[in-house]
Amino acid sequence: MIKKFGKFFQSKDSDNNSKTPSKKTGYIIVLALVGLLLLILGNVFSSPEESNMDTDFENQVEQDSQETSSEEVSATADVDELEESFKKDLENMLNKIQGVSEAEVMVNLDSTNVKVYEKDLVISGQTTDEDDSNGGTRQVEDNTEETQVVLVRQGDQEVPLLTQTEKPDVRGVFVVAKGADNSNVKNWMVESISRVLDVPTHRVSVMPRN
Repeated sequence: MIKKFGKFFQSKDSDNNSKTPSKKTGYIIVLALVGLLLLILGNVFSSPEESNMDTDFENQVEQDSQETSSEEVSATADVDELEESFKKDLENMLNKIQGVSEAEVMVNLDSTNVKVYEKDLVISGQTTDEDDSNGGTRQVEDNTEETQVVLVRQGDQEVPLLTQTEKPDVRGVFVVAKGADNSNVKNWMVESISRVLDVPTHRVSVMPRN
C-alpha cells in the first residue's frame, strides 16, 4: 500500500526518471484523502439515525399541533352551541312581548360554562428554634396554605367533585325587531334581556327592524 502511494506521488520528468514531490505536498494530499474518507464514512453511519430522529421530532410536533387545534375547535364549538341556545331562548321570549315581532338576536359569550370543583384548604405549620446574635434563642414559625381538589371515586376512577356549573359571562347582546322604534317597547326589551342574562344594559343594543 505504501509503495502504491509512493508511486502515485511520483511524476516522470522529460528523461523518464521518477521525480518525487516534496513531503509537504504529499502530506497535504494524504490528509485531504483521509478527511474525505472520514466524511463519507460519517454520512454512511450517522445518516439513518439522524434521519429517524428528525422524523420522530417532526411527527411529535405535528401530533402536538393537531391536539392543540382539536382542543381549540372543541372549545369554539361549545361556545357557538351555547350562543345559539341563548339566541333561541331570547327570540322566543322577546317575540311574546306586546308590540314586538320578528325579533332576531345575536349573543356574544366570553367563554363556555365554568365548572366549579370542591377544594380543601390544607394549612401546615412549622416552628424552628434559632440562635440569635446575643446568645439567646428564638422561635420562627413558617405557615403554608395549599388548596387541593376533592376527589371522589366513581367506579374504578377518582374524579373531581363538581359543586356547580356557572354560566359564562355575556359580552354583549344585539337585537333587531319590529316594534323596537317605540321607546317603551325598546325599554321593555332591554330590561328583559338585562335581567335574564344578568348583563348591564349598556351591553344590550336593540334596534328597529326595517
